[in-house]
Amino acid sequence: MTHNEIDQLVKSFIIDAAQAEANPRIQQIVLRLVSDLFKAIEDLDLSATEVWKGLEFLQEAGGRMELGLIAPGLGLDRFLDIRFDEAEAKLGITGGTPRTIEGPLYVSGAPVEQGFARLDDGSEIEQGQVLFMQGTVFGANGQPLPNSSVEVWHANLLGNYSYFDKSQSDFNLRRTIMTDDNGRYQFQSIMPKGYGCPPNGSTATLLGLLGRHGQRPAHIHFFISAEGHRKLTTQINIDGDEYLWDDFAFASREGLVPAVQQITDAAALAAHGLQKPYASIDFDFHLNAEVAEAPTTEVDRQRPQA
Repeated sequence: MTHNEIDQLVKSFIIDAAQAEANPRIQQIVLRLVSDLFKAIEDLDLSATEVWKGLEFLQEAGGRMELGLIAPGLGLDRFLDIRFDEAEAKLGITGGTPRTIEGPLYVSGAPVEQGFARLDDGSEIEQGQVLFMQGTVFGANGQPLPNSSVEVWHANLLGNYSYFDKSQSDFNLRRTIMTDDNGRYQFQSIMPKGYGCPPNGSTATLLGLLGRHGQRPAHIHFFISAEGHRKLTTQINIDGDEYLWDDFAFASREGLVPAVQQITDAAALAAHGLQKPYASIDFDFHLNAEVAEAPTTEVDRQRPQA
């Protein structure tokens, strides 16, 4: 069939077959996606077996709760960020901390702390290195933003996230920190490690067929929010990681790889009650002012709530 013939066929399925008032936006989207799918089947001469195997794969991936991994693995999450960046640039919204993907493992409802929080529950402190990370949240005018929200979450030393990993304590490695009067935040945690997709899962299977790995560099996720400013979704990567610039989720960006300092000074160790060196990361967040014409940075998606 020609593309025009396919367009007419799909129109008969989606538009002409409607017998009640339709949602015009949903109708528009389904018409386009089904048309593009049918054209791909025709152009690539997909067999019925290949089509059904694809549907079975999606069904299995959904059952494994892995669609949230496949999306970044195929670049969908990064593409949405690129569109955000382009839309903001057209409106002159520039200069803030780079955004990057949220990922599928945020959980709302983490305990709220003022100025400082300890993220880890202490269960891995002997195996890992203590990390202190600190900085300032700045507004669009370059001034610090007191009482802004710094939501932070990351994986444990096995690459697992609390809530999804039931062996971890509630909200382990998850907190919301409200900045102090000087716009400052700080947290204590353990230095995260990189990890990979479930080795026998749907994402790893697909990436393997594409000749790709499913590894992520060590990273820490953030939501940064303040009144009158655009919400920032971002993450920092840990410098020196093997996969720092080879992230299967395409989330690595310039400006999001702060230096890691190794603190060995005896007085500094004593001040934190530590007996072995710890890592320290300084990182400031710069927010952009909210602009009415800009696409909202509040993404409405299903997220677990503990």
